[in-house]
Amino acid sequence: MGIEVASEVIDLILAEAAAAHPHECCGILLGIDGRIENAVPCANVHPEPARHFEIDPSALIAAHKAARAGGLQVLGYYHSHPTGYAEPSATDRAMAAGDGRVWAIAAGGRIGWWRACADGFKPLCP
Repeated sequence: MGIEVASEVIDLILAEAAAAHPHECCGILLGIDGRIENAVPCANVHPEPARHFEIDPSALIAAHKAARAGGLQVLGYYHSHPTGYAEPSATDRAMAAGDGRVWAIAAGGRIGWWRACADGFKPLCP
């Protein structure tokens, strides 16, 4: 299973992960027809940002409103694992909605691409 991702999105996520270290960065993946065209960095509002992430709810609301107004669709989310791997953690698995959205996880200078399905995360190939 694959996904199309603009190269600028990859560059942005890796730069955000490096800049946020030792905390987790996070943001929203936007696109159309399954192609991720843009990534929007968001504030990590989790009280323990070195080990968890929570996208600022106001940023999520704004992204969904923009999509309803004809903008790019919210296709998924990204975050980093500063001391982990580019794959879903136990916390990620517990928190995922299983709604089919894409999760990009940056760690160690690379990005793992995943789809949150009802029965767990499935790997994607960009």
